[in-house]
Amino acid sequence: MTVHMILGFIIFMLLAMPVGYSLVISGWVALSVFDSVPSSMAVMKIFQPTQSFPLLAIPFFILSGSLMMSGKLGKKLVALASMLVGKYHGGLGQVTVVGSTIFGGVSGSAVAEASALGSMLIPWQKREGYPGAFGAAVTASSSVIAGLMPPSIPLILFAVVSNTSIASLFIAAVIPALLLAGGMMIACYVIGRRRGFPRLKEKHTRAEIRSTLLSALPALLMPVFILVLLRAGIATPTEVSIIAVAYALVVSALIYRDLTGTRVMAALTSTVITTGVVMLIITAANIIGYILTSGGVPQAVANWALEYLQHPLLIILAINLMLLVIGMFLDLPAAILLLGPTLVSIGNAIGLDLVQLGIMMCVNLSIGLFTPPIGTTLFVASAIAKEKIGSVVKELLPFYLVALVVLLLVSYVPALIIY
Repeated sequence: MTVHMILGFIIFMLLAMPVGYSLVISGWVALSVFDSVPSSMAVMKIFQPTQSFPLLAIPFFILSGSLMMSGKLGKKLVALASMLVGKYHGGLGQVTVVGSTIFGGVSGSAVAEASALGSMLIPWQKREGYPGAFGAAVTASSSVIAGLMPPSIPLILFAVVSNTSIASLFIAAVIPALLLAGGMMIACYVIGRRRGFPRLKEKHTRAEIRSTLLSALPALLMPVFILVLLRAGIATPTEVSIIAVAYALVVSALIYRDLTGTRVMAALTSTVITTGVVMLIITAANIIGYILTSGGVPQAVANWALEYLQHPLLIILAINLMLLVIGMFLDLPAAILLLGPTLVSIGNAIGLDLVQLGIMMCVNLSIGLFTPPIGTTLFVASAIAKEKIGSVVKELLPFYLVALVVLLLVSYVPALIIY
């Protein structure tokens, strides 16, 4: 049954069928046709995960991000970032990284961030004399910070798969996210200095910086607000996500005063579409997970790793290498849901903390988002910049190095994330 499912999935993917549909059809056929399981049970396995209470956090976090990012807030954040780092070498690249880090604490989605920030910052960089390929590279790579900064959608998915605390994952992800941001800012500085990129010459008074900081403060407080509520045990992740929507509505209506019916409808539409895509993959992954578990695949893989690789450090290296390859072809949510159960079994077998495993998976698979041939943020940023993928990939080489260094630190220095 497992072999039939894998072959079916590969065939459907080669036919360019979307991942979610490929998973559902191959899993349903494997259950119903080759294992003689009643169709009603196959359907039940597909819809079972939609009844999970923690998963309700996903649409609400997406909605709060859509409400916050679609108004004046985006311009305020970009203005603040440009005031803080625009005057340095590679300043506009650093503005993108800082903006991505802040937006990551609002949106939780790398693709949404690449689209929203890229449409604002890439044309600006090109007007100031930056190469379009460089602007696309910075946007594509820095947008994946959203996969780590709370409220991270991938971390919520891993928590559901592994029965790990969402709050623990959110807190553990902050330092790796800041390490990525810091490393990418250093890369922008070095590249900007070596290649003589223009710097912003406009000077700002302390009063102007203070005013812009105060106007952007509601967005800056969003991830802090989420972490405090979770860490103090005041609310569950799902309750926090609903509070975040209320927070976004109040901020937009009373502070920025740009909340309109059109914006609300656009945010709701975007949320429904994004949630639908995520939930399709979740439901599909459940039936695939059932097939793999029934076939004893996770335990078999764990036993193989223990028998042949033996040392935990080698097993962690093998996990990372496998994820780097898979991340190039499979989107982040699908990879977490499909590989999560197997890797959790391996992690438990070698005594690897599941919080560390979750951060490892998110950092690793996030690299795939800006790596060809299927890199989502890479394609989004390249399309906005109107640059060829090959040109953007060449500019991405320093950012790949930064991401790999952070991945190694997360994998082999657990003190960074477990405290």
